[in-house]
Order: sequence, then C-alpha cells, then structure tokens
Amino acid sequence: MDSRPQTQPSVTRRQFLRSGARAAGLAGLGAFLGVIAGRSTAKGTVWQIDPQKCVRCGNCATHCVLEQSAVKCVHAYAICGYCQLCTGYFEPEPNDLNTGAENCLCPTSAIKRTYVEDPYYEYTIDEQLCIGCAKCVEGCNRFGNGSLFLQVRHDRCVNCNECFIAKVCAGDAFRRVPADQPYLLKTISH
Repeated sequence: MDSRPQTQPSVTRRQFLRSGARAAGLAGLGAFLGVIAGRSTAKGTVWQIDPQKCVRCGNCATHCVLEQSAVKCVHAYAICGYCQLCTGYFEPEPNDLNTGAENCLCPTSAIKRTYVEDPYYEYTIDEQLCIGCAKCVEGCNRFGNGSLFLQVRHDRCVNCNECFIAKVCAGDAFRRVPADQPYLLKTISH
C-alpha cells in the first residue's frame, strides 16, 4: 500500500466550474453592454434620404414596414420654376395642360396645381395621398429644376434599427442623421 499522502489537484472541479461561470457571466455582461451602447448611439439618430444620392427608383413606396410609406415627396419652393408645364406634375406627353387624371403623372393625385399668375403655377403635395413612388421626383429632376425630392417624414417613421428601405436603396441614399436635425433639404437645383 502506498503510504505517500495523496496530492490535491491544483484546480478542483468546483473551482473550475466557478471560474467558468464567472467567465461566461463576464462575457454575457460585455455583450449586454455592447448592445446597450449600440442602441444609445442609434437613439440619437434617425433615417433620412440624401436627395443628392437618391436615384428615384421607387423602392421607398414598396419596402417601408408601414402600410403607406413614411417617405413622402417634399417641395423646395425656393428652387421651383413654377412652370406652366411642370414635368413633375404632367405626363411626359400630356393631351392638354389641364388637371385631368389622364394628363397627371401622380398615381394618387397627391400633387395639387394652383394658378398664381400668368404663366406661373404653384404645386403642393398632399402628404396623406403621397405614397413615395418618386414618379414626380423623376420628372422634376429629368426636365425641371429638381425642386421635388423625397424625405422620410418623422411624424410617420417608426425609426427601425434596420430600415427595410435602406437595405434595398439603389442609390445608397439612406443614412442616419442627428435626430435634432432630421431633414436633408435641397437648396440648389440638381
């Protein structure tokens, strides 16, 4: 029989389990703090469309999580030409320059045309009707001053962490901006 005293292992099973539990707890705490830090960074920002990058692809109308998109057409009146033949309002080759539906570009009649004085007309957007399809924006940018552009309206946007429109944006125009300055307005034509 061996008379030597049995040596204790340097780390007991209990110590090993405690150390493992501590390491797992610290890793979990680190991951939790990382998630909190990420959310606090995103909390001070909101999604917005850079009008200089927007390619007017139409994805804003169909990829928002809301039933009716939070993206709406916005009008920069300071750069509008108040044209009688507004290419954001009329079809490319209208039958006549009147407000008949067959002549209008907007599928929901969200653009209202009001006579100002000869030969000027003012165009306003009814945001309740606008679906963010960008047809008017395309027409205005192609032949006009580019005063019509798209913006995320923050009274409607739910500020998704991963905006579905941003994921499919063809022009990579979606970006986060400071929540206290949520709009990227157009001040110069094109």
